[in-house]
Amino acid sequence: MKAGLTVVLAHCLALCLITTAAAQAPKKSLRPMARVAAVLAEKPAPTASGVVLLQPDQTVVHLASAAILSGPVMTLRPSVRPKSLEQKAMAKKAKRAKGAVCGDVDLQGTYLGPVPGRIGACGIDEAIKLRSVSGVALSQEAVMDCATAKALKKWTDRSAKPALAHLGGLTGYRVAAHYTCRTRNNQPGAKVSEHGKGRAIDISGFQLQSGEIVSVLEGWNSSRHSKALRKMHAGACGTFGTVLGPGSDGYHRDHLHLDTARYRSGSYCR
Repeated sequence: MKAGLTVVLAHCLALCLITTAAAQAPKKSLRPMARVAAVLAEKPAPTASGVVLLQPDQTVVHLASAAILSGPVMTLRPSVRPKSLEQKAMAKKAKRAKGAVCGDVDLQGTYLGPVPGRIGACGIDEAIKLRSVSGVALSQEAVMDCATAKALKKWTDRSAKPALAHLGGLTGYRVAAHYTCRTRNNQPGAKVSEHGKGRAIDISGFQLQSGEIVSVLEGWNSSRHSKALRKMHAGACGTFGTVLGPGSDGYHRDHLHLDTARYRSGSYCR
């Protein structure tokens, strides 16, 4: 009798436990939560070589999150220049093109055409009157041919401007002579000078941005200007066929003579 009562009580207890568990169970089975936050929070440890190794689930999550966070890439349109600014630029360009000679906007001047000489060996077939070269103004408009004008531009850009840059920059040439129908050094019976053929220019000084004039006569042996003047003299050799300056003879002690004569032996520079 006592044993039977024990069995009945055990059955009742088991039934109560089953009922309680059923009452507390969720109506739907719960899906496992994604580990995105957890994985993102994890900092993968670098290896000895400094390379960070991601686990497979970390790689997927990191790539996905990077794609989401980066978002669409927007390209910025360039801002449109004000019409007034564009018109000014076009007007300046047109003005320069109008004054260009020898097919180069850096050579500003006017065309003269044929210039006859008073003697047979003088004259220029196609002459121009140059007023500035690469932004450097000439103290007087110089008559020459295009080959000489282009040589002057090359020398200006490669030698004259760099040589005077440390002094504030070159803004002007003091022109001592250009085209004139005469013999060499005005000597009777001498050959016609390259000046008489429009192939030469004499420069006696260089104007700086500050207004200062670097004089060939006064600066050739000065401590301040000698190095720049001699550098320009040396830089002209090759670009010009003849380069004469102080020390060459008594006629060129106060200027640099530059001409485009060509010799079989090469440039003559003194």
